[in-house]
Amino acid sequence: MAHRVCPWWLGYVLASPLRRLMQDPAAIVGPYVREGMTVLEPGPGMGFFTIPLARLVGSCGKVIAVDLQPKMIASLKRRAVRAELSDRIDARVTTAETMGISDFDARMDFTLAFAMVHEFPDAGHFFAEVAHASKQNARVLLSEPKGHVNEEKFAAELAAAARAGFTVAERLRIPRSVSALLVKN
Repeated sequence: MAHRVCPWWLGYVLASPLRRLMQDPAAIVGPYVREGMTVLEPGPGMGFFTIPLARLVGSCGKVIAVDLQPKMIASLKRRAVRAELSDRIDARVTTAETMGISDFDARMDFTLAFAMVHEFPDAGHFFAEVAHASKQNARVLLSEPKGHVNEEKFAAELAAAARAGFTVAERLRIPRSVSALLVKN
C-alpha cells in the first residue's frame, strides 16, 4: 500500500466541534497531561487536540505540533491566536523524512500520536524519533482509526514502538479507534 497523507482540506472536518461528540480531546488526553509538561503532537492537522493540549499544559508548558502540510500548520496557528494560546504552541512544518525535533532531546513528557502513525512512511523511524525526544517514563498515546488500521497493522506499530524502547502500559478504549498507552523504558 502506498504512503498516503490526509488531504489538508479534510482538516476542516477533523477540527469540527461536532467531532467532540465522539472524541472529546480533553477527556482523551486529560488523564495524561499536566501543567508544565512539554507535549509532542505529530500530525496535529488544524489543531483539534492542540488547543486543548495547550490549555492543559498551562502557561509554563509547551505543545510542539509538527505537520508536513503548511496549510494545516497555518490554520492551527490562526486558531491558536484566536484562542490566545499561541505562546504555548510551537507549530512547525516538517518533512516526511523527519519530524525535525532533534532540538528536544529527552525533553518530551508526553506524545499524542492520534490517527497519524499509519501515514508515516516508516513507523520504526517515527518511534525512534519520539524515543529520542522523550524523557525516561514519558508516555505516548497511540491511537489509530479502525477504518484505516486493523488489529494486525496496529500490532506491527506496537512492535515498532517496542523496538524503539516503549512498552504497552495499557490498551485504551477510544471510540472508532484502536489505542494504547505506551511508556518509554
